[in-house]
Amino acid sequence: MSSYNDFGQVYDVLTQNIDYKSIAIFIKNISNNMGVKGKIFLDVGCGTGSLCEEMFKLEYDVLGIELSESMLSCAMEKKYEKNLNILYLNQDMRYMDMYGTIDIISCTLDTVNHLENSEEVLKFFKKVELFLDPEGVFIFDINTIYKHQNILKDNIFTYDLDDVFCVWQNQLISQDIVKIILNIFTKKENNEYYRLYEEITEKAYSEEEIEGLLDLSGLKVVNKYDGHTLDNVQKKSERITYVIMKKGRFKNIE
Repeated sequence: MSSYNDFGQVYDVLTQNIDYKSIAIFIKNISNNMGVKGKIFLDVGCGTGSLCEEMFKLEYDVLGIELSESMLSCAMEKKYEKNLNILYLNQDMRYMDMYGTIDIISCTLDTVNHLENSEEVLKFFKKVELFLDPEGVFIFDINTIYKHQNILKDNIFTYDLDDVFCVWQNQLISQDIVKIILNIFTKKENNEYYRLYEEITEKAYSEEEIEGLLDLSGLKVVNKYDGHTLDNVQKKSERITYVIMKKGRFKNIE
């Protein structure tokens, strides 16, 4: 499984265009529409905690798990600076272990794509099924095969921001796997630049494969959307968001 190492130091700078507040409201609205009454929220692959913070503002009891110690360190630092009552845990999503059931589990921004094969995805989904409250909802998104083959593919992107310069290089090494190479230069007080280097692999999964793995895990698709909107999935959708419940719960709301 791919994980970010030193990337946590600059992650918030490079992702400042992501509207975490809107994503949090999206999750809250879907959860309310699904009849979820509990307020315990878990973000899997929480990164530096930006979504956790927005869910905390919406008055949820928030937990976040993250494999990268660098990312988690940044999340903890922000937590103490802002005096936020959020529980962060250093855990691998494939083997996550909670103290009880969770009302809302989220896994956003293509975290599932970091799982290297269907066996790893199945392990994760089974853990979700184990810890998801019978009345709860699981919301996750995933980059599509279309995005890998047409948007990421072998392209190079550059980001020139205040005190940070990033070269993002992609290599499409198979029809569904992209190798991402990040060269990041951060400016220090003496005007010298410090280089960070990361290699990440992302795998895209078809809708049929994802839904088959969910079914094997005892989970059921209630809905799926184009990104973090309520629009239907299209052939050229770059990100699909799935709304999932346990099979028993799904039958109860039919």
